[in-house]
Amino acid sequence: MSNFINDNFLLDNNFAIKLYHEYAINLPIIDYHSHLSPKDICNNRKFKNISEAWLEDDHYKWRAMRTMGVDEKYITGKSSNKEKFKKWSSIIPDLIRNPLYHWTHLELLRYFGFNKFLDLNTADYVYDLTSEKLSYDSFSTRGLLKMMNVKSICTTDDPLDDLSYHKEIKASNFEINVGCTFRPDNLINILSKDFMKYINDFGLVSNFKIKNLTDLKNAIINRINFFHESGCRISDHGLNFIPFEDIKEKEIEIILKKRINGNMISLEESLKYQTLILIFLSELYDKNGWVQQFHLGAMRNNNSRMKDKIGKDAGFDSIGSYPMDVNLSKFLDKLDSNGKLAKTILYNSNPSDNAFFASIIGNFNDGSHKGKIQWGSGWWFLDQLEGMTNHLNTLSNIGIISTFIGMITDSRSFLSFPRHEYFRRLLCNMFGKDIEKGLIPNDMNLIGEIISKICFYNAKEYFEK
Repeated sequence: MSNFINDNFLLDNNFAIKLYHEYAINLPIIDYHSHLSPKDICNNRKFKNISEAWLEDDHYKWRAMRTMGVDEKYITGKSSNKEKFKKWSSIIPDLIRNPLYHWTHLELLRYFGFNKFLDLNTADYVYDLTSEKLSYDSFSTRGLLKMMNVKSICTTDDPLDDLSYHKEIKASNFEINVGCTFRPDNLINILSKDFMKYINDFGLVSNFKIKNLTDLKNAIINRINFFHESGCRISDHGLNFIPFEDIKEKEIEIILKKRINGNMISLEESLKYQTLILIFLSELYDKNGWVQQFHLGAMRNNNSRMKDKIGKDAGFDSIGSYPMDVNLSKFLDKLDSNGKLAKTILYNSNPSDNAFFASIIGNFNDGSHKGKIQWGSGWWFLDQLEGMTNHLNTLSNIGIISTFIGMITDSRSFLSFPRHEYFRRLLCNMFGKDIEKGLIPNDMNLIGEIISKICFYNAKEYFEK
């Protein structure tokens, strides 16, 4: 391992080494998009073993195990936790060049001090070592966050959530800020078979019986006010693409009533409804001073057989190819023209859209805030060395890299925070190579300050103001 993950892992020259160890390594983490469980943080859960902490909800690992021919009983089935871990360990040597290989060993080293290679031969030792350490109070969910110098995280929360766990966390005076994020995808997915049930539930928590568009808007205002009063300042949307259709309120009223009454609507009608609701939501975000996030382009739950067997979001997703340009531009322009465009973070899953995303953010930066419109970090299939490298290079060439607000985990695992280290090492190495080539000044104070901003201070300023 001394020739693998050592102090200078991913750092190719002395400039990169100096940048990382003097300007990046000790900075706190602001993780503004994750899928961590607020219940686990509230209850300060202690995992019984590494399988609970690592394999319980990680569809990245599930996907790799299936590819390697591992039976589902060792993935999401009823096999014992140790059996599942040994199956996972057995495939690690075959994951070379997949980011999971780096993440796995980086996490074992940073949390548990294990500095050898994980495989079937070391699986029993690692299982026992990690199980023992996870029994310590310092390895509870809160302890794991503190161990990685996390300053602030955001969970992803449905509008139906009562946010009771967040309230308890705040009341406990936990030193790490645990924020909530308003994720109204179920309100927007009007073609979903569960839409009518969701609208009914949404009305119940909002104290509105939703019969029409006015009722729905009032219910949305109610829930956004509730989230705001509970400390929420960020929203998030997971969409194939941003819809933008010509809309009239009376037409949307008819479409919504039709759907509430149990009738099917056309794709065109659904896009009109989605357009109106997205604009309405975004205007409310701006009114409340929120940051809005849009995760775009993932093609989800492709394997219908496995979705029926296991459920959604289980590792059967892929990069989609959707029209991103015209609709997104019109959507942002509509909000901007009305003076109601909130700070916005855009994420793409298809690398062919990189140049477009890097260029469109510049159209709506209006001088009101540094880096008001952000192209978010490499997301999902792109949060690996090549994906992040391409993202940073494209942003540097078309936008302004010094305003970038940095990395997120986008993870369900409390052991995923070394991904910030991974990103920071890559970032420092890129700048170090540029210094070595004479492309940027050999000025450690100047470049080090930019590194520090990207790793921490830009995000701190972005979400505080």
